[in-house]
Amino acid sequence: MAMGMGHGGGGGGMGMGMATGMGPRPAGFRGVDQDAQRRANASAPKIAHLGRRVAELFRPYRARLALTIVAVLLGAAVAVIPPLIVQRIFDDALFPTSGGGPRIPLLVELVSITVALFLLSAALNFWQTWLTATVGNAVTGDLRVRMFDHLQAMELAFFTRTKTGVIQSRLQNDVGAVSSVLTNTVTSVLGNTVTVVASIVAMVLIDPRLTVIAVVLMPVLAVVQRRVGQVRARIAGQTQESLSELTAITQESLSVSGILLSKSFNRQGDELGRFREENANQVRLQVRQAMSGQGFFSLVGVIMASVPAVIYLVAGLLIGGGADTITAGTIVAFATVQARLLQPLMGLMRVTLDLQTSGAVFARIFEYLDLTPAIRDRPGAIGVAEAPGPRGEVRFEGVSFRYPDSSSEARPTLDDVSFTVEPGQHVAFVGPSGAGKTTILYLTPRLYEATGGTVRFAGADVRDLRHAAIIDDIGIVSQETYLFHATIRDNLRYAKPEATDAELEAACRAANIHHVIEGFEHGYDTVVGERGYRLSGGEKQRIAIARVLLKDPPVLLLDEATSALDTVSERIVQEALDTAARGRTTITVAHRLSTVIASDVIHVVERGRIVESGTHESLLAAGGLYAALAAQQLAAVTDLDADRPV
Repeated sequence: MAMGMGHGGGGGGMGMGMATGMGPRPAGFRGVDQDAQRRANASAPKIAHLGRRVAELFRPYRARLALTIVAVLLGAAVAVIPPLIVQRIFDDALFPTSGGGPRIPLLVELVSITVALFLLSAALNFWQTWLTATVGNAVTGDLRVRMFDHLQAMELAFFTRTKTGVIQSRLQNDVGAVSSVLTNTVTSVLGNTVTVVASIVAMVLIDPRLTVIAVVLMPVLAVVQRRVGQVRARIAGQTQESLSELTAITQESLSVSGILLSKSFNRQGDELGRFREENANQVRLQVRQAMSGQGFFSLVGVIMASVPAVIYLVAGLLIGGGADTITAGTIVAFATVQARLLQPLMGLMRVTLDLQTSGAVFARIFEYLDLTPAIRDRPGAIGVAEAPGPRGEVRFEGVSFRYPDSSSEARPTLDDVSFTVEPGQHVAFVGPSGAGKTTILYLTPRLYEATGGTVRFAGADVRDLRHAAIIDDIGIVSQETYLFHATIRDNLRYAKPEATDAELEAACRAANIHHVIEGFEHGYDTVVGERGYRLSGGEKQRIAIARVLLKDPPVLLLDEATSALDTVSERIVQEALDTAARGRTTITVAHRLSTVIASDVIHVVERGRIVESGTHESLLAAGGLYAALAAQQLAAVTDLDADRPV
């Protein structure tokens, strides 16, 4: 939607100031805010059936997952056969128990089979790696798109109370943190499990007594591993939270607005201090996460590496006792199989720890996916064309509004507001800052949900209309226009992707900006820069107006659209706005009364209520709040004129 929605002014706290452009904060504020947030998020959120929900992510790829499982099972099974052949090589080919010299033909045959098995194992491993990469990365991509889509469905209030950097961190860092788990878990768990089981079976077949010695400590290791995993999961949650804060600081400080603010107040050193402190915390947590469990794995490595020596000792004792006969082939084959047990066993333990660790990150992801948008279409919601009233009519019936995070004792932002805007009518809302004007504006397209009363659009309750249909009928121009870091042409086509160049030019002529664009070296292909900072305020506003004209909506909402401009730019933009409003239902929120003098009806808002209504002349004659505001503005202009040098 062609909105240009930046930081909304006034309107009872409707300010749209998210992380972008917030710039440096006072040190005391930062400390309280960040520490409280870190304490609140030190442990991962509790998500029911987490394992089952992670498994559900693989459902669309069942066929490829089945092939992956087949490849893993075949690869694991093939990998344990060569050690068994080694026993035959020693006992039947090199040192045959029947006596005599080496049996070369049998030796060639057994070696050839071994090499063939190695080649087959390599081919299966290649196939398995390809399948794993495609499935794992596809699931990761689906999860990232799913979260992005869900976040776009969240109501406006969610974004006004959540740092942009924190949202970005959930989408990028958290999903990225589980990418390797999604990619490698299935093959690692299956492959290593099959290899471990097959190795133990092979060891039992070779010599059951030596097998007992090799695996006697495994239950103890499993218990220790579980405790280590719990510690790693807790550290992982803290690490991701710190990464969210680091991303938020970066996004705030290095945006165009943030860097301009820090340079304006010479606070780059303070911003560096914020970043350095959180970065040090991130480094500390990363080191803790990397080192947690390393002592455990070192112990496992020492134990598993020492087992062959113990086996040789036991075998020597058995041979020396004379009660049992253990051949050299048996010892070599058993040691070979046992050596193969080390890597998959370590891998299985590591992936189990990774699963425990990633559980905290998965919980953070599902926490966002489980958020329910406050504004959703009802079953059977209709389009605006099906609404019973005339298109372009807006009506408030006893509307009240209170922000979700405000206390019940606080004064509501809006209290029993009622008015009607007829199709094609121009209605303005004026009043002191914080009176609730902008809130009225954003309740109209249902960007916020009224907490009392009814907002009607084209005669229908907005809750009975499809939200997308309402937005299609509305164009919004706010005081801070948002432009993408793209060309003017691309920014205009955001409202109508299929628009022709002729339509773009017509919209820009109507917005009184075409001649300016033509004067640029690259014309409509001029890149406007981050948030349009390469353009002046008036140029950005007129491009925003052209964008709305290209959309051609029957209802136009103007939120302090000229308040940030100088007198000359205001006049030019106001002319463009007058052109845009012609023939449309127009609702204007204004601070400068000079911009709403010609409105059909002016409503004066104070402390969330409409206290006066009428035309400019009738309100002046009434001598109420509107007349007082007009007198204040006239006095301010007179003072400026008196101070201006002759």
